[in-house]
Amino acid sequence: MKVTEAVPALLLAGALAALPSCARAAQPTGHVSGEYIESRTADVYTGPCFANSEVNLTGQEAVLAWHVDKGTWESVSLDGLSVAAVVRASATLGDAFSNPLPAKAVLIVDERANEAQRAALVNFAQAQAGKLLNTVVATEAQPIRFTVDASKHGSASLQVGSLATITTRAITDADEICHNEEVYYEPLVSHLTHAMPAVASKSSYSGNHLGSTWNESNRRSAFIGTFAL
Repeated sequence: MKVTEAVPALLLAGALAALPSCARAAQPTGHVSGEYIESRTADVYTGPCFANSEVNLTGQEAVLAWHVDKGTWESVSLDGLSVAAVVRASATLGDAFSNPLPAKAVLIVDERANEAQRAALVNFAQAQAGKLLNTVVATEAQPIRFTVDASKHGSASLQVGSLATITTRAITDADEICHNEEVYYEPLVSHLTHAMPAVASKSSYSGNHLGSTWNESNRRSAFIGTFAL
């Protein structure tokens, strides 16, 4: 996957800003690279007026997923495997004035992974998302399908068994309402080499571990990107 737009650097204050730095604190040896997708229950590409209308009312949930093209983690090969996380936080994720912790998470590992690979995938995801994935209430093995359509800018899809779905498309001028939109919230993870906001044509979670499910469409709530570390 090649992403040509970099997310503008935004400084996040408060508790959430500490999360990526915590993720960077102690990385196991190894090198992995691949593709990343994320969708939240609040717009990440938006204007301040719309963001202010959502803060503390929505945006506490997110689906995150990584597909490893090639590499090892904890001396375990993860070539071609994926891992996903579903998060429900205590506040709008990315809000500089609220603490998203404690947060609960469900981790889903690629059902094709062996026992060692499943453990490495869990560790990898927790290292990238930091404290957001400290409290894991369930871990499941499911088929994970992560597809990027290189012929369509901003087009990607994630299917995590029957639990979670994300499909994205590129943001267009028609998606701008107040015409001062920007990347209001950064991605929730560290070590992204590129990332771009996208429209989540569909974003859903239907599991029973977090006390919340959602099924949204056409929200400017997604990021797609690449990672390498």
